[in-house]
Amino acid sequence: MLNLKFIQDNPQLVVERLKVKNFDAEKIVEEILELYKLRNQTQQEVDGYKSEMNQLSKEIGNLFKQGKIEEANQAKQKTAELKENIKQADLAFATNDENLQALQVQLPNLPHPSVPMGKSDEDNEVVREGGAMPQLHDKAVPHWDLASTYDLIDFELGVKITGAGFPVYKGKGARLQRALINFFLDQAREAGYLEVQPPYLVNEASGFGTGQLPDKEGQMYHATADNLYLIPTAEVPVTNIYRDVILDGKQLPVKNTAYSACFRREAGSYGKDVRGLNRLHQFDKVEVVQIAHPEKSYEILDEMVAYVESLVQKLELPYRVLRLCGGDLSFTSALTFDFEVWSAAQERWLEVSSVSNFESFQANRLKLRFKEEKNKKAQVAHTLNGSALALPRIMASILENNQTENGIKVPAVLVPYMGCEVID
Repeated sequence: MLNLKFIQDNPQLVVERLKVKNFDAEKIVEEILELYKLRNQTQQEVDGYKSEMNQLSKEIGNLFKQGKIEEANQAKQKTAELKENIKQADLAFATNDENLQALQVQLPNLPHPSVPMGKSDEDNEVVREGGAMPQLHDKAVPHWDLASTYDLIDFELGVKITGAGFPVYKGKGARLQRALINFFLDQAREAGYLEVQPPYLVNEASGFGTGQLPDKEGQMYHATADNLYLIPTAEVPVTNIYRDVILDGKQLPVKNTAYSACFRREAGSYGKDVRGLNRLHQFDKVEVVQIAHPEKSYEILDEMVAYVESLVQKLELPYRVLRLCGGDLSFTSALTFDFEVWSAAQERWLEVSSVSNFESFQANRLKLRFKEEKNKKAQVAHTLNGSALALPRIMASILENNQTENGIKVPAVLVPYMGCEVID
């Protein structure tokens, strides 16, 4: 979340920058400034009451020493009144703080100056493209037909067991999933990321820390009996490893990777874009997360984008990199680059990764800080994450782009993991 002092010192900047995200922050910022002013006034009152109490305490001692019992008792009565005033002021201060935070969490992160104006994904800026477009044979079909022909994925069985959006991978389809997961994890380890295996359910504090709550609660599966949430991405539990932690500045950047299943309700999704593997309620993904020094976070963002690009290139998939416009930028992100791969049989681009810099937005919520030297004040860190990669649409693209009349060619980097060169 945005720092309160920053909002107080830069109210117009906050309002203007959030217009890029098509968010009208003026009323919320005005209310925050009023409450912040009231909070400072209340604090001054409390400080005044405490100063008066300290003075009275000294006077009471002197009065008793001088035998002025009645005057001392009157002073003690005044002290009791001051204690009650402090108690009431403290209650008002706490209520004010609650109201301030309730407003504070409604404000999205400020977009980076490079974020273009725009209202939807149609306004995203194509940064670059790569890879060769495949030339398919005349009888090429979309991945859901290939999955049926080669008995790789059973969508109907998933409907029977759970519901739509929960496919069952079988045979070489399951092996391809596992091959992709292992390939992505091995690549991340070679790039210096420490692998962790996080829980798939998180508590409210974790959801709040990375910004899923209260912004995206309607898109998360909620285990109400235990008040736990199924993770929409491994970003949530992995980043929360560092909640309430003060890191040694020498440790930065901290680099973690994790494979996890991801769960998203995808409420409101319908139509052709959700067919097959295009949009699922449960899917697999390998995530990379970094905790960075504020002065290095944009350099690291560029490194993470280059890393994800290398994965797509090694899979020999045609791709493009987009800089998200303000209207398509997430609540928590300051700058995001999306990766899309070409789905040849569907003749459309499919999003497979988002790589984002959240600057201090998540770290403020997480109370994630670092110290460069022992006697120096702790600073708020920057957090970044990226999909490296999300499997369903990568798999869809591999199946469609590599289909031949005699089977589906396995990308060369996956052959050692698959144990075969062709799915037939």
